[in-house]
Amino acid sequence: MPGEAPIDGKSQKKWEEAAEADAVTKHADQKELTSDNPEIDSPRSEISGGKACINNGRGEGGGAMENLIGESETSEFNAKRMRKSKPGLKRLFLSASVFFSFFLGLPFFLKSVEIYRSHLPFHEIDELSRVIETRPIRFPCNFQAVFIGFEPNIQNFDHAKKLSLSISGHMRQLAGGDGAKKVAEMFVNVFENGGRKERSIHGEFMPVGADGSMVLSFNLLNANPNDWIYEWDFKRAEEILLAPLVEALAPIVNISVESQILYHTPKSFFSHWDDEKGSHIFSTQDLPFFVNSNEWHLDTSVAAGGRSEVLHIVIYVPSAKECPLLLQLPDGEVSKTNSFISPMWGGVIIWNPSDCSRTSDIEYSLRHTIPFPDLVEVFEVFMGQLRQLFGLGSESVYAGSPGSVNFLPSERGFTEWELDVLSRQHTCFNLQSCATTLGSLSRLVQSLPRMIIIDEIGKQVKFSLQEANLAQDNASLGIYDASAVSSRQARSLAEDAFLHPSIMSVSYYSFEHCFAVYSPFFLPVLLHVVIAAIKEGRRYKQEMSKYVAWKAKENVVA
Repeated sequence: MPGEAPIDGKSQKKWEEAAEADAVTKHADQKELTSDNPEIDSPRSEISGGKACINNGRGEGGGAMENLIGESETSEFNAKRMRKSKPGLKRLFLSASVFFSFFLGLPFFLKSVEIYRSHLPFHEIDELSRVIETRPIRFPCNFQAVFIGFEPNIQNFDHAKKLSLSISGHMRQLAGGDGAKKVAEMFVNVFENGGRKERSIHGEFMPVGADGSMVLSFNLLNANPNDWIYEWDFKRAEEILLAPLVEALAPIVNISVESQILYHTPKSFFSHWDDEKGSHIFSTQDLPFFVNSNEWHLDTSVAAGGRSEVLHIVIYVPSAKECPLLLQLPDGEVSKTNSFISPMWGGVIIWNPSDCSRTSDIEYSLRHTIPFPDLVEVFEVFMGQLRQLFGLGSESVYAGSPGSVNFLPSERGFTEWELDVLSRQHTCFNLQSCATTLGSLSRLVQSLPRMIIIDEIGKQVKFSLQEANLAQDNASLGIYDASAVSSRQARSLAEDAFLHPSIMSVSYYSFEHCFAVYSPFFLPVLLHVVIAAIKEGRRYKQEMSKYVAWKAKENVVA
């Protein structure tokens, strides 16, 4: 070009050597960058760039030299398929650690949402239900028959011995002579079944709560206190009349007594006057309307909200306008007790003051006290009502094929053989109820894996099974009182376990619900982590294959 000094051959050769050395240096630097980041372009581009610069500065002679260098490099190393350094594990380790941290934290997550469940003896519960259903409890019953009126001679002694053998051998067939037949029928129908025609007393209709307790709530109702106000000496009556009853029934039911006096308690219907009887009359058809639920506030007992059975005993004092008030039976006769019962609720006794009359001049505003002899009669009527509520007869009389038989009554209201009947019946019913309740609890717990079962429930179930087994053992030995107490405890513990407040909680839920709650938080993050780990694994595998290819080529060249 004009204006430029000519370059001699020696200077041209030095300039080409310097350019070639510079190109080789750039090529080495570019290979180091490529080993750390495969996305960077091949060093060949830099060498090409260097060659372009050389071509721009030195002409066609320099281009020929660079083509020779590129061909030699290509024949020795391919940057797209090979790498001279081993790929690093840092990125792969970080991706894998984040990925596996989710799996390592999974046990801690499951532990944090775990529901505590105490161990329940499911096998023992199923075994109890099977035994109760397949093998009924057999109570040993012993009795003694004393015949009066025989002369003491050898012939009568032999006859008594034969009679005893006849009774033992033909008890179920009710045969073996008049004496044997009478004793056998008495034993089966009275001492075994309590004088009922059915084979057993229906325990579900007895006034005993699920916890084995009963509350006797005595209520003295003054229909119209403007006419007169009557009170009673209930404390004295409880000590004399009720204490023996409570003690006698203690093995069967735990009885507590309450009392109250209410005023302004009219009945729900009107009676009519009967001139022939000289009193106000109401019939049995009016009994469903006698109890005035709107005016009679009887449910004031502290046990009314629990599982105890509450029996209401109402002593109703009519107003002066309806005094005397009598109950007429369907046959037209007036009730001797002037009372009635309502199963599972209690009974009502109408007490008419002795001096009540529409024409009497007594002072209505004064307070009166029910005479104690009248109160004793009222409690005798109550005793008959309680016997009926327990499934026994109101009177100690049995009418059978041999004739009417009178039984000696007890001052406590229940004789020993009647208490034995109630003990046997309550033992059977309580054990059946216990087995049913525990079976329901077992099926419920197994059907809901997320239900909370605390240790208290497990202990209640365990003790209930123990009491049930103890009741069966005592029953087989003929210890009626102990078997009744154990069966009552077994049923009460089973009911407590089934109705425990923690079981009725709504905090437990299914595992599917738990997954639906937590998946919106963890699935998006876990998805990105999984994708990143897969990509990093593929990248490491690709770079490792490049390094293996270069090593293989080095081994071949060597």
